[in-house]
Amino acid sequence: MKAITGIEFHTFSIVGRCSRTGMLGIAITTSDISVGSRCPYVKPSVGAISTQASTDPSLGPFALRLLGLGYSAKGALQQLETGDPYIERRQLGLVDHNGNPAARTGAMNNPWAGHSTGQNYVAMGNGLVGEEVVQAMAAVFLEAPQLDLEERLTGALEAGQKAGGEAQDSTPYHSAALLVYASDTFSRVDLRVDEHPAPVAELRRLLDIYAPKIDYFALRASDPEAAQAAKDAAA
Repeated sequence: MKAITGIEFHTFSIVGRCSRTGMLGIAITTSDISVGSRCPYVKPSVGAISTQASTDPSLGPFALRLLGLGYSAKGALQQLETGDPYIERRQLGLVDHNGNPAARTGAMNNPWAGHSTGQNYVAMGNGLVGEEVVQAMAAVFLEAPQLDLEERLTGALEAGQKAGGEAQDSTPYHSAALLVYASDTFSRVDLRVDEHPAPVAELRRLLDIYAPKIDYFALRASDPEAAQAAKDAAA
């Protein structure tokens, strides 16, 4: 990402779909603040998109509308390319509800910048140490499809960090986010870390606390009495 002050920021992310459950989600980290409010967008049973580099947050909802109208990930990306005069400054990664991926890394992204795509995922980043970051994210995402999507996404982000992550540590502000939807209209997981020196590690800490409560929170929305009974039985 690049601010109007000229400060350079660096981002890497994984956009994914679980082929077992149809869940969709994104894990992302950047050297700027508040990445969770600007970059990841998910709509259940429709698709997921991360819009990063010179981020335009309006592209996320627009892409989801296109996917909702029946566009494939590739078709939605083509529409974004056509309508955005600053497309070469963007980095975009989409996965549709069928698991089809599409990605574009604009020519004006900070090096190293690029992406890796396959069925059910897009791994991408800009301002990184090299291609090994996205390759590591893709490998970890694919190696354990039996795990819940939020675990696979977080593990992939950790792998990107371990592979070198960002090319330099340019600001004191760091953020990370994890956004996952199942079939409900509300998120299954929506965790954010802001202004933290180790955002990926902190995101993992939060997920480890939150994960045992995910099913309880979902059940509480649909059947509060059953949720309370399950909580009492576990106490």
